[in-house]
Amino acid sequence: MNDLNNTGVYSKKFLSFTPADLQSEEAKYFKNTLPKFYNESIYIFSFRQNKLIYADGWEDVLGYKDNEVSILQITMSTVKEYAIFSNEIDDKAMLFIHNCTENVGEYAITKELKKYHKNGTEVPIISKVRIKTVVDGKMDYLIGRFQVNHSLNFGKIMKFEFHGPEKVEMYNMLNKNIFIHLDITEKEKEVIRLASKGFSLKEIAKEFNVTQSAIEKRLFPLYKRFDLKSLPHLISFAYENNILP
Repeated sequence: MNDLNNTGVYSKKFLSFTPADLQSEEAKYFKNTLPKFYNESIYIFSFRQNKLIYADGWEDVLGYKDNEVSILQITMSTVKEYAIFSNEIDDKAMLFIHNCTENVGEYAITKELKKYHKNGTEVPIISKVRIKTVVDGKMDYLIGRFQVNHSLNFGKIMKFEFHGPEKVEMYNMLNKNIFIHLDITEKEKEVIRLASKGFSLKEIAKEFNVTQSAIEKRLFPLYKRFDLKSLPHLISFAYENNILP
């Protein structure tokens, strides 16, 4: 399990080792109404109460009983190679959404990463964390779903996608704050895919309805981020690290 120091500065104040009270009326309600799929675990965190209020399926996924798993254990179970980046994404996203005043309930983050099982083995996970309920325009309940997926292909890149009406601003914030980490967005991935098919930068720009300069500004930081020299080098890197199939 990773060090607590790897957790984000903003979100750290919300983390604790306190498990959910599964005998509460709230937890019983979610147990009866919230669907859970095979090889999936769920948690619900209440910002109003500042604690985990529901957990289900964690023994099958990470080896923790539902009445003992905590939000801090879930956060700290990310394997070392992804931990800092994953936690920083969550941290900056939470800060960003907390400052939003409109459409708060439309935000979510999807990530492909590995988590440590209680027995020390690594588990391939697709996680999706989204806003479940909003009160007075602010986050109330946050729901996380973690699906085990052994077909995931991992390279040096932790794949993620931010969903929401202001996602461009969110990506800009991420690029400014955690540029040093290995990351790639779905939009960047699509640009590389088109380049790998032989599209020119001008043709890619037309596909996205932007200028060629905008595409260059999207590609050039990737060279620096991954220590690459050219577009062909970036395409080869993408194939070698399972960014492209």
